Amino acid sequence: MESWERTRRRWQHAFFGSWLVLTSAGPLTEVGQVLPVALVAGLAAWYAVWFVLRTPPAGEVPLPYVAGGALLCLGLFAIDRSFLVVCLCVLVPYCMDAVRIGLVAVLSCAGGWLWHSYHHGGSISWTEIAITVLIAVSAATSVGYFSSVARQSAERKELIDQLQAAQEARAAAERQAGVAAERQRLARDIHDSLTQGFASVVMLLEAAQERSPDDRHLAQALCTARENLVESRRVVRALRPGELDDGGLPEALRRLSGRLSDETGIDAHAVITGPLRPLDAQVQAELLRVAQEAVANARRHAGAGRVTLTLSYMEDLVVLDVHDDGDGFDPGRAAAGHGLLIMSERMAQLGGTLLVESAAGEGTTVVASLPVAAR
Repeated sequence: MESWERTRRRWQHAFFGSWLVLTSAGPLTEVGQVLPVALVAGLAAWYAVWFVLRTPPAGEVPLPYVAGGALLCLGLFAIDRSFLVVCLCVLVPYCMDAVRIGLVAVLSCAGGWLWHSYHHGGSISWTEIAITVLIAVSAATSVGYFSSVARQSAERKELIDQLQAAQEARAAAERQAGVAAERQRLARDIHDSLTQGFASVVMLLEAAQERSPDDRHLAQALCTARENLVESRRVVRALRPGELDDGGLPEALRRLSGRLSDETGIDAHAVITGPLRPLDAQVQAELLRVAQEAVANARRHAGAGRVTLTLSYMEDLVVLDVHDDGDGFDPGRAAAGHGLLIMSERMAQLGGTLLVESAAGEGTTVVASLPVAAR
């Protein structure tokens, strides 16, 4: 994107330079004085100071540049009215970005030309008026064209930036999901093999010790087996999502709402409805991530005073509902929001759906649902 901006600036400099030469070459030849040449050179240098040696932020209008350029143009206009068109060069940098400024420049120059003709000749012919109007319309059309091209380019740049950011966010989410899935697989494998094996060994050694309570080797083997059983369980717990260790998803949502209230003062609470049922570890982890993202959005952007997390166990569905009473937004214009995209992808990967309901001033509701029967 930096190369695109540099290219745009180069075209702007070329546009200014060519327009300055085109509009001042004729009048300088006719006048034939040193002062006009110095003023035109000063105008070029003044432009270079503000737009070549430094780069103003996009959309900024440096008032010192406009004021200095206007003074130089007034000096040229006082020498000869033919230099009036040169005054457009002061606002040429904005003809590509701000159509209003360009149109003001065109109308000012057209009005100045007609006023100068009337002041020196005492009258204005209809031919002069018609020619001036045609030139002004042509110049205004050029300004509008340049402005539309610049606006379209800026929109494309913004879309490309958003696409790159979304791709990076999606890649990060996929990496995170892959790591989480691998940790879950390892936890299951360790639990189903090593942990169960150690538990069986402990039971067999306990039975053997009951028959030979004085056997020192059996006691040592039993102690070692118990230690390894405890260690394998510790590894399994470390591989599972920490938030789901105690009480599963319902307790994790209660802790999440409690932290939100403690840290921000927002009235947040979690509600669990329906008969509890065991859920796949990945389902719990993904629903928790959706809840965390929705709560983070309410905390950062919504200005909410109340947040409610509702987990509903239905006959064939488990539904997570996160509602806030904040400012709300237009979901149709939220395509740039990476969080919504990631939450939707999380649900789609598990065969579920994500619904976002919101309107300005009416709060926001995020509903994530998963088919339990399908899992």
